[in-house]
Amino acid sequence: MSEAAKREQWSGRLGFILAASGSAVGLGNLWKFPYITWENKGGAFVLVYLACIAVIGLPVMISEILIGRRTSQSAVPAFRALGTPRWAFVGWMGVITGVLILAFYSVIAGWSLRSFVQCVGWSINGYEAPTGEAFGAFLAAGGSQVGLGATFLALTAVIVVRGISGGIERATKILMPVLLLIMLYLAFTAMTLDGFGDAIAFLFRPSFSEIGKAGILEALGHAFFTLSLGMGAMITYGSYVQKKESIVGISLTVAILDTVIAIVACVIMFSIIFTVPSLRETMEHGGGGSTVGMLFVTLPNLFYTAMPGGVVIGPLFYVLVAFAALSSTISLLEVVVATLVDRFSWTRIKATAVATGTIFFFSIGCALSLGASEFLSNFRLFGAEPGGLNKVVAADKAGVLAWFDHVTANWLLPLGGLFITIYVGWVLMSKEAEEELDVGGSTPRWAWTAWRFAVRFLAPLAIGWIVFEVIRGGDFS
Repeated sequence: MSEAAKREQWSGRLGFILAASGSAVGLGNLWKFPYITWENKGGAFVLVYLACIAVIGLPVMISEILIGRRTSQSAVPAFRALGTPRWAFVGWMGVITGVLILAFYSVIAGWSLRSFVQCVGWSINGYEAPTGEAFGAFLAAGGSQVGLGATFLALTAVIVVRGISGGIERATKILMPVLLLIMLYLAFTAMTLDGFGDAIAFLFRPSFSEIGKAGILEALGHAFFTLSLGMGAMITYGSYVQKKESIVGISLTVAILDTVIAIVACVIMFSIIFTVPSLRETMEHGGGGSTVGMLFVTLPNLFYTAMPGGVVIGPLFYVLVAFAALSSTISLLEVVVATLVDRFSWTRIKATAVATGTIFFFSIGCALSLGASEFLSNFRLFGAEPGGLNKVVAADKAGVLAWFDHVTANWLLPLGGLFITIYVGWVLMSKEAEEELDVGGSTPRWAWTAWRFAVRFLAPLAIGWIVFEVIRGGDFS
């Protein structure tokens, strides 16, 4: 029996959609998208973002799933199976990207566990406002940072080691429905707030005079990154998709679900902002701080001082954050584990142990680079002084976590996506792609033509623009 025949598969359409949506729906949907939408004045930015999802994000997602299902292999061996082993470097880029992202993402995701416990304590015992330096002291507590990151990484490994049907699919069938229920509850709560009407007007009333080149580029960048593209995740998840499923149909469903969740998160956040005058004034004058500060410092205070029902909303919100993060870390680890299993014929247990141990090693550096270690907090790969290659590669950012974040978001992800579009558009035989997409059957001829044009011309040009702006000093991290 061939490896493809023995390979696990999603139980059906729903299993893949929930797993792939979980991969796409992460902390970026809950904190980054609302933040950049606010900075870019709402309505027009949202419309540009939706256009970028349709024209760039969706075609690239279809391309990655196509490669995975065609070969029934993960990111690295998939290119070998297609008879183009020289392109396997694209898969290895995805594996390296997964390792580096998970190293710092697990640390940040661990903060949601701390915030949940903190909110539960406040809900039971009463709210005590932390001091202004409390969060900085928390970041500098190396033991806590390593422990929380390790806990989140261990939760991820426990799910991944159990495989597709018994682990990832079963977990996402719990995580995603609960995530959606919590979001619906928070959305209905937002509808009762005084600022709900203003939030809807801000979000859906476009004014194109308020968006410029920078806003368009940011919408393009986020549309690409939010769907977990360029890191091999959709190739890997696609390798478990049954042949009877429509790749275009399931890709469209995932893109829509991811987008709806991001917009609902905006409705929730903006309703809070427009309800609390002091917060709105702060945000309008550019004093909102960072996305991290808003999520882990500003919001907990608002839940308990300005929000009706905050004692319930606070803990629930951080369950939502934790679940969104966990559904993403699962896919990141699966990229690495599936490659070790497919490429080296390792058992899933061995592959998960080696991958998790390697990622944990790098995560320690990230955890200690937030203030616990002076060396790691000031780390620059090309010497201690700013400028030179430090400026070109990482915009002079210091610290292991900041380096990993910048290099993956600005270099590895867009380059991975660019190579995927070039490969599918110009190297992969048209007949193979047409057969896999079932053109004339589940995929109409016009959709094939539109996808082919997008993946050959529009997507490479758009992603190339991102890379060009990064070279000029742009930052998408």
